[in-house]
Amino acid sequence: MVYTIYMFGLISNRFKYLRIIGDVHGDITGFRHAVETDNFIIQLGDLVDYGPDSASVIALMLKVQEEKRGLFLIGNHDRKLGLYLKGFKVRKDNALISTIDQINQHPDKNLTSKILERLEQAPAWLIFKNLIFVHGGFHTRMLTEPPPPNPLTPITALLSRTLYGETTNKTYSNSYPIRKLNWINHIPSGYTLYCGHDCRSTDGRPWTRKGYAGGTAVFMDTGAGKGGHLSWVDIPI
Repeated sequence: MVYTIYMFGLISNRFKYLRIIGDVHGDITGFRHAVETDNFIIQLGDLVDYGPDSASVIALMLKVQEEKRGLFLIGNHDRKLGLYLKGFKVRKDNALISTIDQINQHPDKNLTSKILERLEQAPAWLIFKNLIFVHGGFHTRMLTEPPPPNPLTPITALLSRTLYGETTNKTYSNSYPIRKLNWINHIPSGYTLYCGHDCRSTDGRPWTRKGYAGGTAVFMDTGAGKGGHLSWVDIPI
């Protein structure tokens, strides 16, 4: 059974467009502009880390959800934060340490428990009509299987694909993995996939690539929180 936005009971006649928002990474200024809309918001994951105020970003996203006008997918940085909050041992890099400090300093002293609750419920992928939404990368099983009910449980091969895309066993000089894009070629004809995670843009705009099977991938990460800016697109429902 395809796992659709309809299953959340959120899409109603009040929304005429979807607003798809790329990786935010703590860019609160850009995110405030992005959510000032009458459209239903789908944020593609990685709300936190790197930028100046990850705590306010995720608090604002939770507010959008409470108002039933949007949702966010789980990103690899969000999942890492969730695992830390659950008490699991994770690699605490400077980005995560900064995010934790920002959460601890946030005026809402219940924010930590709220974040953990929502991260445990965040979908790893969504299908809506001929649109696919995921953070990192595609697998055909996403078209027939539901995402895990709790993405903070032990990782599977399919969840890994949705979070990290497709990687090689090699890394760049900055230790980041070299990623492959073979998965684009498996997107079926007629489908358009929106993802984040991999900043492929060379001109500040979302990067689009058509696969051999006829499907299309749109990479929405344009470097927000890391020296770039936040991007979003509006799609008629």
